[in-house]
Amino acid sequence: MSQESSLPGEYAPENDSREERAGWRTFVALGDSFTEGLNDPAPDGATFRGWADRLAARLAAERPGLRYANIAVRGKLLDQILREQLPRAVEMRPDLAALSAGGNDILRPFGDPDELAGKFEKAVVELRSTGADVLIGTGFDTRRTPVMRLVRGKVGTYNSHLWAIAQRHGCYVVDLWSMRVLQDERAWSEDRLHLSEAGHHRVSLRAAEALGLPVSEDWRRPWPARRERPWSVRRGEDLRWIGEHLGPWFGRRLRGTSSGDGREPKRPSPRPLEKASPREDA
Repeated sequence: MSQESSLPGEYAPENDSREERAGWRTFVALGDSFTEGLNDPAPDGATFRGWADRLAARLAAERPGLRYANIAVRGKLLDQILREQLPRAVEMRPDLAALSAGGNDILRPFGDPDELAGKFEKAVVELRSTGADVLIGTGFDTRRTPVMRLVRGKVGTYNSHLWAIAQRHGCYVVDLWSMRVLQDERAWSEDRLHLSEAGHHRVSLRAAEALGLPVSEDWRRPWPARRERPWSVRRGEDLRWIGEHLGPWFGRRLRGTSSGDGREPKRPSPRPLEKASPREDA
């Protein structure tokens, strides 16, 4: 299925064309764990893949020789992304940049979506000033997500700013908020904070559509029906999640540490993909 125009709930620059996409020779992705790819294991078993890597494979299938860098690092706050990643991305002079940031800030008690949006817009302006096209993602609708549903209002406010920023600066937008398919628990990994392999796959399909790339699958496809698990099983899973994931997450917040402390980007400089196929992300 090919989408040359934006879908309802998406925004794409009016001058989008196949000729423009053919000029995307370097793609750089910035951000936090969402863009690094947690928890979508890469084939090497040592790193994560994620929606951005999957999108890069689709881009490379249309543009052989595409150079791709992913400098996103888990746990990073917006200020850290702007300080550590943005200058590196600007130096790479990408034709296309993906920027998704601010989610970790919003999860914090005093995260101000209005203030965050002002900083985010400055980053977009800096990337656009290099001539790069920019793809940004909205926040998820966290209505059914443990912990994150408590900040749903702040996410909604931040999203409103992101849409306005996209329109002011001619950015592509992948609207994660409207992806109801992600409200199924199968879209999320065991920690319930990061997407699963299937969730990243769905996001990569929607990102491809936002950029006008041809896709052969529909991210809206309903999940297969399955039998409801007994209440006792679900409560046992909840208790296990609290001990294995929620507790350690709160512990890091209290200690002021991050899972990304001391971690380097998985793909720090633009280079061609070892294998490029539109089905590589299946």
